[in-house]
Amino acid sequence: MKLLLITSVLEFEKEVCKLFKKAEVIVYSTSEIQGHKFFKGNDIQTNWFSAQQDTVNSKLYFSFTSEEKIDTIFKGVKEFNAEKSDSNPIKAIVLDIEKYIN
Repeated sequence: MKLLLITSVLEFEKEVCKLFKKAEVIVYSTSEIQGHKFFKGNDIQTNWFSAQQDTVNSKLYFSFTSEEKIDTIFKGVKEFNAEKSDSNPIKAIVLDIEKYIN
């Protein structure tokens, strides 16, 4: 059993759901989150508001699932990021679960 975590900008919600469906992960959870990025203020000409923080509406997806299904999702994430996402890639990580109660 593994814990799969995926984050993406809110605009990619349909694409991430398609990844879960293609991998036959039928149970997963989501939570709306906000991503934050601080701009470096060294060059005032390129960033007038040098101390500005950029906030992005994002979504967190998580599921306890098998390694085979995770491999399918990772393949889809790599393909999506290579084709459609230069500045806001979908990010995915996997954590091993040592113990669990069902």
